[in-house]
Amino acid sequence: MGVYWEKFKYFLTDLSQEDILRWLDEYNDLGPFPGILLPMLEAFLPILPLVLFVAGNAAAYGFFWGVLFSWIGTVFGSVFVFLLVRRYAQQRFMRFLTKHNKTKSMLSWVERKGFGLLFVLYCFPFTPSALINVVSGLSKVNTLTFVLAVSLGKLVMVFFISYIGHDFFSIIREPVKMIVISVVIVILWLFGKLLERKLHKPVNTKISE
Repeated sequence: MGVYWEKFKYFLTDLSQEDILRWLDEYNDLGPFPGILLPMLEAFLPILPLVLFVAGNAAAYGFFWGVLFSWIGTVFGSVFVFLLVRRYAQQRFMRFLTKHNKTKSMLSWVERKGFGLLFVLYCFPFTPSALINVVSGLSKVNTLTFVLAVSLGKLVMVFFISYIGHDFFSIIREPVKMIVISVVIVILWLFGKLLERKLHKPVNTKISE
C-alpha cells in the first residue's frame, strides 16, 4: 500500500513533462487514448497538472493532434462532471446551498452572465475549472450554453499551453507569441459574444411573444 501511495504522491507533486512523454511512449499502442485520458482525469482531480498534460501531448503527438486530443479530453471531462452534478447533486444540495447568501449570489452571477462569463473563465490555464464545472452544474445554466462555452474556452486554453509549451516565460522572451495568443483570444472572444447573442435571441423572442 505504501508503494502505491508514494507513486500516487509523486504523480501529483513531482511529475515532469519527461515523465508524461515516457508514459505516452510506453502506451503508444493505445493510440490517442492516453493523450485524451490524462486531460480528462484533471476534471475529476483538479490537483493534477493539466498544463503538463497538454504540453506533453503537444510534444508527443505534434501540435495539431496534441491540441485535438487535449481539447477532447478536457472538454469531455468537464461536460461529464457538469452532467453528473446536474443529474445527481443539483436537486439534493440546492436547498442547502441556497441558504447561504454567498452561494446564492455566485450561482445567480453565473446564471446571469451565462456563456460570456464561462467562456472567458475557461480560456485561462490556471482558472479552477473543476470548481466552475460544479458551480455550473448546480446553477440553472442551459446545458447547450455550458457545452459551447467550455468547448470554445478550452480550445483557447489548450492552444495557449500547446503553443508556448510548459515555459510560460517564453511569451516574454518572444513577444510574437504574445501577439499571436492575443489575436486568437480576441477573435474567439468576439465569436463567443456573437454566439452568446444568438443563444439568447430565441429566449428574447419567446418573451416578446
